[in-house]
Amino acid sequence: MTAGDMVAASVPMVRTLNLEFLESTDHRAVVRMPDQPDFHNHVGGPHAGAMFTLAESASGAIVMAAFGDQLTRAVPLAVNARIAYKKLAMGEVTATATLGRPVADVVAELDAGGRPEFPVAIEIRRADGAVTGEMTVLWTLRPNA
Repeated sequence: MTAGDMVAASVPMVRTLNLEFLESTDHRAVVRMPDQPDFHNHVGGPHAGAMFTLAESASGAIVMAAFGDQLTRAVPLAVNARIAYKKLAMGEVTATATLGRPVADVVAELDAGGRPEFPVAIEIRRADGAVTGEMTVLWTLRPNA
């Protein structure tokens, strides 16, 4: 099961929005949201909430790819998120997430008894390549009690 499959299986909203996981590695995750009139806003593009979910889902996919092997001892949790809407999004949009800290550093902090935090940066693009949004999600690995 890929990291994208894990996210889709555990987060019903991902399935509701019909998100497509195109790539999910510990370096990059790419998730596409097809153009769907049921999730449009007042100007005919994807609703801001749908784009937030798309970007957060891409961040979740990279977290699962990078740290899925740690799930027996820690649970990944989003700590906070910041999003900026840059341009009007129309049609299909794609989110690309990148991990902001080396995996080995995060795991070493967990090994030392810490609760590591790490950022994931996400760009949302239209089909023509224009960046329509940028998001950063700060994640943590909370050790199991």
